[in-house]
Amino acid sequence: MPMDPSQWIDVTTEKNHYSLDHFVIPTHYEQDVSSILIPHGVIMDRVNKLARLIVDDATGPLVVCCILKGGHQYFADLVNAVKKLTNKDGKTIPLSLEFIRVKSYKNDKSEGVTMSITDEECKEFEGKNLLIVEDIIDTGATMVQLLKKLGTYSPKSVKVTSLLIKKTPRSNGYIPDYVGFSIPDEFVVGYALDYNEYFRDLDHICVISEHGKQAYAV
Repeated sequence: MPMDPSQWIDVTTEKNHYSLDHFVIPTHYEQDVSSILIPHGVIMDRVNKLARLIVDDATGPLVVCCILKGGHQYFADLVNAVKKLTNKDGKTIPLSLEFIRVKSYKNDKSEGVTMSITDEECKEFEGKNLLIVEDIIDTGATMVQLLKKLGTYSPKSVKVTSLLIKKTPRSNGYIPDYVGFSIPDEFVVGYALDYNEYFRDLDHICVISEHGKQAYAV
């Protein structure tokens, strides 16, 4: 069952609009973000809570699948948190790790999702519990197609955690099983989320400024 929205942390630019003066921002990005939406410490506390929920629900070993590139920081912190916890029986959860780069296309020739791992590698998912780790769900279209494709390899179960879910009218209504924060329909960067490959080295999740968009445009 997807997480009830009442269990998410609802972030808004009006309520969560931290001044850049209140936190440490790398000097090379000082003009490129307009505000801090989610400070790094809050992210880490939330990751620990999600890890607790995942371990409590786990029914056996997990294959934790990182969606590259943006999901790698959340994935790393989440795995570190999960492996330190015990379930209700006092046992730790065995983990194996997988890394998937996903690309989606919308033209007639390549519509759907392509994955960086082969069919042979995906066959190893059969009968296993998969946990897909994503950085952000925007429209939900790519994740829906990815789950459909993974389902053809007959895993025992598939659950999805996304650190962020965007409140956008473009959403198809898809909701992950574990959500960290719901955020406004803004372009956010930091904590491995990028803008043309920049800002992945920023600890906080921030709203990019117009100056930043122009500075790193391609």
